[in-house]
Amino acid sequence: MERLKEVIQQMIRISEEELSDFLGFCYEENYPKKSIICGPGSIPDEIFFLEKGIIRVMITDPKGKEHSLHFTLENQFICDYTQYLLRRPSIYTLECLEDSKVVVLPRKAIDWGYENLKEGQKFGRLIAEFYFIYLDTRINDQYSLSSKERYDNINKTFPNIHNRVSQHMIASYLGISSVHLSRLKKEDKLKI
Repeated sequence: MERLKEVIQQMIRISEEELSDFLGFCYEENYPKKSIICGPGSIPDEIFFLEKGIIRVMITDPKGKEHSLHFTLENQFICDYTQYLLRRPSIYTLECLEDSKVVVLPRKAIDWGYENLKEGQKFGRLIAEFYFIYLDTRINDQYSLSSKERYDNINKTFPNIHNRVSQHMIASYLGISSVHLSRLKKEDKLKI
């Protein structure tokens, strides 16, 4: 949990005692590649902090086609936030694409943090702001940028993604076909 401690200390002013009490509610889990840590129909009751690995957030449409919505890299928080807040069944699947180590922050920890940490409300707000900015940028990019521009931006958003995630998942995230992604990659190599 060392990395989570560092991230929290970068986000808010927190005493060692507060931090220790808060982390007492949390626990570490290791998930093998292809594990589903949250799936459709389950009510999300925890937030995950990724220490090692990569997690894909996806949704499956009525025809059974998977759509990659987001990738979570090390040192980021993830859950189906809307359903977590509303306490409704998740619509997303959170899948580990590599062997992953996460710190689980149960609802009890989050609720305790809001009530007892001096800057607990700020901590929650900063996480929500980060996620809002990511989602808003993602929506804007999807509708205002060309597929080439979205392709060029993906490494800025997710460094080294092409070496960690299958191409069909990246194509799905970009909203293009795998064939079109191959063309974009080929064009990129020709420029070098």
